[in-house]
Amino acid sequence: MTHHVLDMPVDEAAVRALRVGDTVTLRRTLFGIRDATLIHMFDRGRETRLELAGHAVIHTAPNVRRVEPSEAAPVGYEPFCIGTTTSMRMERFTRPLMEREGVRLIIGKGGMGPGTLEAFRDLGGAYLAIVGGAAALETTWIEQIEDVDMDDLHPESLWRFRIRDFGPLLVGMDSHGGSLYANVRDDVASRRAAVLASIGAGE
Repeated sequence: MTHHVLDMPVDEAAVRALRVGDTVTLRRTLFGIRDATLIHMFDRGRETRLELAGHAVIHTAPNVRRVEPSEAAPVGYEPFCIGTTTSMRMERFTRPLMEREGVRLIIGKGGMGPGTLEAFRDLGGAYLAIVGGAAALETTWIEQIEDVDMDDLHPESLWRFRIRDFGPLLVGMDSHGGSLYANVRDDVASRRAAVLASIGAGE
C-alpha cells in the first residue's frame, strides 16, 4: 500500500494512481457539499461561481460560527465542528458532479454504490473514507473557511475550506473497479452461505 500527498487540484493521472487500500493526505483546498447543495445544482439547475475542477468534495453540513468578516474569516464564518455524513444517499449525483464540475475525489463515510464505481472508472475518480465519529479531528485539519456559495441553503451551502494535511484518508473505491465496500459485502454473503450450509438450512 502507498501513501499519497496531493496538493489540490489534481489531474486525472494522479487520481488513477490511487488504489484501494492506499492512504491519502490532501493539501490546500477542499470543498464541502451535501444533499441540498447537490439537489439545487443538478435537479434545479443552479450553477456555482466556485471552481471545482480537479478538486475533492467532502459530504458535510458543517457547524460553523458567524463572526465579523476579517482576514482570518473572509466570509464571516469560522469552523466549529466539521464532520462527515453518510455518502450513499448522494449516489446519483456522482457522475454529474464529475462530468459537469470536474470533481475528482469524494470524501465521506460508509462508501457508495456501483453507479459511483462506474463513474470513477469512466472519468477518473476515487472515494476517500473517513471513520465515523472523527469530526473533532477533521476540524483541526481545516485552517479557514475561504468562501461560501449558495448560502441560502445554510448549513448545506457549498463551502471552500483551506486545509492543512487533511488525512490520512483511506482509498475505499478507485478508478480500477476496486471497492472495499463491495469486498465486504461479498465476504459477508459468502460467510452467510457457508453458515447456512453447515446447519442444513437453505436461503
